[in-house]
Amino acid sequence: MRRRVVVTGIGCITPIGNDVNSMWAALQEGRNGVGLITHFDASRFPTKFAAEVRGFEFDSLVDDPARFTDAGRNIRFAIGAAKQAVSDSGIQDSRGLNPARFGVYLGAGEGQQDFQQFMTLVANSQRDGSSVDLEQFTREFLISMNPRFELELEPNMPAAHLSSLFNAQGPNLNCLTACAASSQAIGEAAEIIRRNDADVMLSGGAHSMIHPFGVTGFNLLTALSERNDSPKTASRPFDLNRDGFVLGEGAGMLILEELEHAKARGAKIYGEIRGYGSTADAYRITDIHPEGRGAISCIKMALEDAAINAEEIGYVNAHGTSTKVNDQVETMAIKGGLGQHAWKTPVSSIKSMMGHLIAAAGSVEAITCLLAIRDGVLPPTINYETPDPECDLDYIPNVARQSKIRAALSNSFGFGGQNVSLIVSEFKG
Repeated sequence: MRRRVVVTGIGCITPIGNDVNSMWAALQEGRNGVGLITHFDASRFPTKFAAEVRGFEFDSLVDDPARFTDAGRNIRFAIGAAKQAVSDSGIQDSRGLNPARFGVYLGAGEGQQDFQQFMTLVANSQRDGSSVDLEQFTREFLISMNPRFELELEPNMPAAHLSSLFNAQGPNLNCLTACAASSQAIGEAAEIIRRNDADVMLSGGAHSMIHPFGVTGFNLLTALSERNDSPKTASRPFDLNRDGFVLGEGAGMLILEELEHAKARGAKIYGEIRGYGSTADAYRITDIHPEGRGAISCIKMALEDAAINAEEIGYVNAHGTSTKVNDQVETMAIKGGLGQHAWKTPVSSIKSMMGHLIAAAGSVEAITCLLAIRDGVLPPTINYETPDPECDLDYIPNVARQSKIRAALSNSFGFGGQNVSLIVSEFKG
């Protein structure tokens, strides 16, 4: 029998709450974290709003704040969420923890470039006010840019910091498979424990793309909502009048633990990682396959890995970005993956409340599934006003629903056709 993997600690930093309890309360109440962008002047951008993390105090979380002077928001979010998860699990108080069997696997994104300084360098290196003298730009860059800051931009750095902070000497990895990244990290971390390469893994993701380069990129892709006159109603997954997603930021972290290891130290258990599926559409650089080819296979793979039937899935936490194509294709994929049971299964997208956390989205959504199982509450899809004939499932519109469930499916479908499905379930000894 393969080793079983359970969740013994959770933590998060999100636009609707900087800890698990506040986030979960906001999700149940249908609260919204979207507003005008304050991180930079977005007045000339097609999209002027996002779901920002607010009120997050980092310096009080660490013994040596100066160590993280050059760390970006993604790293600070990762540390904040990880501190919560590790504390919640009590894993570091366990005498039986072997640091060499404690690893980190994240799906964390890159940091934010100093846009203002970058543009100053460009301006100083222009010839005749137009073309850039690359040689001059390079000289200016080497003189003025902070090498430590540049290092902290790398997507491997959150995992590096976490291993150092928690003395996690086991496997240390990071994947950046777009919007599927942190779900993939959780699935792969579970596999590491299953094959006996570790007993405990700190897994999840962190990301912030609310900066000029990030917003510019998504605007050029025409992926962001431009509902600037009503930002709080802009994220409307599965609604007929959706016009794009809302950019968010934050982190979600989980402590994954081999079952017997958790039981031996008397750990509380939130639930079990039962199934993991991962596929690629192999279709286009940005677009998903229009028939949901990879997504359907991914859901079926997760069901097979979990060794459960579609009828046992009580809730689907959808990727649900609020873009025209994604929501339509995901609806198709849920039908293809769950068959006739799809029409009986409640589906919702919490991106309607906190926006799209990009690489961090899947980990926060996995945490949401665990809490839904624990408390028998399914969070709603807010801003759902006009049904779309091509999106015809039960999307839990606007108000949370009481429902006792035993297993949930969490989908993460990223740019470029990266697909991950996780199945989490209640723990049965």
